[in-house]
Amino acid sequence: MKKLLLGVAFAALMSSSAMAAKIGVSMAKFDDNFLTVLRNGMIEQAKGMSGVELQVEDAQNDVAKQLDQIKNFAASGVDAIIVNPVDTSATQAMSDAAAAAKIPLVYVNRQPVNVDTLPDNQAFVASNEADSGTLETKEVCRLFKEAGKKEANVYVIMGELSNQAAVQRTKDIDDVIATPDCSFIKIIDKQTSNWDRDQAQNLMTNWLSTGKKFDGVIANNDESAIGAIQAMKAANVDMKSVVVGGVDATQDALAAMQAGDLDATVFQDAAGQGAGALDAALKLAKGEKVEHKVYVPFQLVTPANIDKFLKKN
Repeated sequence: MKKLLLGVAFAALMSSSAMAAKIGVSMAKFDDNFLTVLRNGMIEQAKGMSGVELQVEDAQNDVAKQLDQIKNFAASGVDAIIVNPVDTSATQAMSDAAAAAKIPLVYVNRQPVNVDTLPDNQAFVASNEADSGTLETKEVCRLFKEAGKKEANVYVIMGELSNQAAVQRTKDIDDVIATPDCSFIKIIDKQTSNWDRDQAQNLMTNWLSTGKKFDGVIANNDESAIGAIQAMKAANVDMKSVVVGGVDATQDALAAMQAGDLDATVFQDAAGQGAGALDAALKLAKGEKVEHKVYVPFQLVTPANIDKFLKKN
């Protein structure tokens, strides 16, 4: 019976993947480690599907350019559109453009501002950001307590302020620190690095120049955490004396963890999100119903379980 059920499931999967479809994909930017894994995951999955063609465009972090790409996809008659939005507060116009053309649209990774009012043929595939910064900050708190800290000063490096993930992850940090268990942590400053490693390195260099005592850095993403680490190492900071957290579990971040520089990160399944977005787009293109919000779980990554994640992102 089990073999029969497996056979039926496999046949259904093959029939679904055999659908001929052209999907337009607009990525916020190609020059981003995590988004590259997500993009490549979609491309690789599509290669294994008969008749599925992806047209992938780089919005180059330009909202107007991205909206033009969506309108061009619609004009060219694609079967569905996948969008990794540049600015999550500017997605209503994108939804409207796709709806006017009666073309299904799937947002991936970054939550659109209109997520709760998406039409039936639109969806959002990502991980629940209420978990990302929460897992990260709880682990940073635990490590401080394990080290016997009664007071701990931290710097917070935020992502792009126009991005829902950055806003939510920063709120997660504040919420965890507000709990009695972690109220001994004090944020001495928080600024944005726009998700960028070089900007984070410059920001951390400026903080170091003030001479303020600090015990850790909580970053909205791994690239920012790595930038901070680079600045600290350049200033001869003993990395064993500080706790550094990030989010994404990129390969560079895992290498930093193996080197003893990064203490915590949170695995965001880039390939899983890409696969989920493509699956949702194909289903919507066939007229099937898809949940408006499809979440791929976040997972805490530490030196104790890093081996499980080395070959993922």
